[in-house]
Amino acid sequence: MLFETTNDDDLYDAFMARDPAYDGFAYVGVKSTGIFCRLTCPARKPKRENAVFFATVSECMESGFRPCKRCKPLVRAGEADPMIRALTDALEREPERRWCEEDIVRMGFDPSTVRRGFKRHFGITFLEMARLRRVGKVTDQLASGGSVIDAQLDAGFDSGSGFRAAFKRLLGQPPVNLRGGELLTADWIDTPVGAMIAVADRHALHLLEFHDRKALPTELKKLQIATKSAVGIGRQPPIDQIEAELKTYFSGESANFRTPLVLHGSSFTRNVWQSLQRIPAGETQSYSRLAADMGRPTAVRAVARANGANQIAIVIPCHRVLGADGSLTGYGGGLWRKRWLLEHERRMASLN
Repeated sequence: MLFETTNDDDLYDAFMARDPAYDGFAYVGVKSTGIFCRLTCPARKPKRENAVFFATVSECMESGFRPCKRCKPLVRAGEADPMIRALTDALEREPERRWCEEDIVRMGFDPSTVRRGFKRHFGITFLEMARLRRVGKVTDQLASGGSVIDAQLDAGFDSGSGFRAAFKRLLGQPPVNLRGGELLTADWIDTPVGAMIAVADRHALHLLEFHDRKALPTELKKLQIATKSAVGIGRQPPIDQIEAELKTYFSGESANFRTPLVLHGSSFTRNVWQSLQRIPAGETQSYSRLAADMGRPTAVRAVARANGANQIAIVIPCHRVLGADGSLTGYGGGLWRKRWLLEHERRMASLN
């Protein structure tokens, strides 16, 4: 993992210095422009708060960033493979084209070879890369109030149904649901243990999860059903608040969170989450101890299920629960993150 070897501040310093040691091993996404670059890019440097870092090209594109035309972050793989260079050049010339396998064949390449080559170098196929380029532009248009039909045409979709299907796969809602009405909004928060997705309304935080958690798409769907709302891209005051509190937490200053929360679950599940919040930072509990403290000593399995259903990571500290033998047991964000968080909190508690 990128952040196991260095942190984002170090990467930003390397970016400012155009350090060639990181070229090809880390990339920077610039929030203010929507592009991603090599760390050696000669272009004007963004402010620290506008820079986010990724380990792979696929992570950059899946997060909605498009490749920089100046440093050309896709070219490195193309230098070693003429096939990749030809296709990335073609995509750069026609980023809004709806590419298909027939186009690949017409260029003289075998689709299966192209698929394997792009997966090996970028972690995504050429057709996936092309789709992300098109839909990423659409997302920006709709978030800024553009019309659905204009976004559809600009993205190069011939049919409205095809456009809606692609958009729904990406964001979980048809584009018409992102215009007007009271929406939940989602935004990206960078942390030393990876990016997190925060979802909030104007008053409270509904979800805070690591962006690479496999259950995230399912959690977003459940949230939309529970709130009867769509999720658009943008910021609400609770996201700004939790970002500031997470910064304080990761700096070791405080493990107290005051951002208002909306807890979507049964009465029992909410009680479990509230019990988790009473476990002090630097301490842990077993599932059985947690159940006993709730006055439900026979409900150990139900407590474990509620613990696993937590949708507000770190703030509701499900990472502080261990197995009866002291083992880390499961954690939706990955056991390596659970270990990192517990060690961080132990150091924090010893200093405070």
